Amino acid sequence: MAKEVLVTAKKLKNRKKFYKQAKWILLFILIFLIIVYIILEVTYNGGHFTISLDKNTTLKQNLVLYEDIKYKEPQVKLSAGKIDFLDNISIDWIPKDSEKDGSHNGDNYIAYTYYIENIGEDIVNYWTELYIDDVIKNVDEALRVMVFENGEKTVYAKINSITNLPENGTTPFYSKDKVFVRERDLIKPNEIDKYTIVIWLEGDDPDCLDDILGGEIKMHVKIRDEHFVD
Repeated sequence: MAKEVLVTAKKLKNRKKFYKQAKWILLFILIFLIIVYIILEVTYNGGHFTISLDKNTTLKQNLVLYEDIKYKEPQVKLSAGKIDFLDNISIDWIPKDSEKDGSHNGDNYIAYTYYIENIGEDIVNYWTELYIDDVIKNVDEALRVMVFENGEKTVYAKINSITNLPENGTTPFYSKDKVFVRERDLIKPNEIDKYTIVIWLEGDDPDCLDDILGGEIKMHVKIRDEHFVD
């Protein structure tokens, strides 16, 4: 009888120990999932397209970044409004007045206008680079990025995956991870540069196939005083 009681007590002790360990394991898993969720939330919902001005550029070059030409409120980082879904469209569907201030997304395209002003006393240079941070399901194969720099238009696209040639009427991406690298030289004191960037999926692109449905892309523009070769 005593032996049976001893065995039962040992079982109860082991069971309590197991429950305690299981509770800590479940708590650890819950904390881990919360951390993963926060990371994903920041990564994918913290703005799929942002523009930022390197702080050293502000200090050294006396350049400021803003999105409203009337109020000129300097910003370190700007974020375009998010679009949950992009269906493929044609460049001809994008309105001609797509150069409004700030974020002005339309049906199935992202559009953002910002300004860079030289508030210093010297003539300076700066670089603008558009990075591709993350791509899901090769959605960048049909991506178009149209840039207006002081009204001058350039359209960027990946080279055709079949012909290995530039898509018609476009300039090829700078690299796998960058859409473009542009130098702006000799911006004078009090001079203002206006940029509008429009992003969409081109329906006439041969790579715009069902395989990219459900894809995502995250990009950001970095403005700095010099270009670093990768």
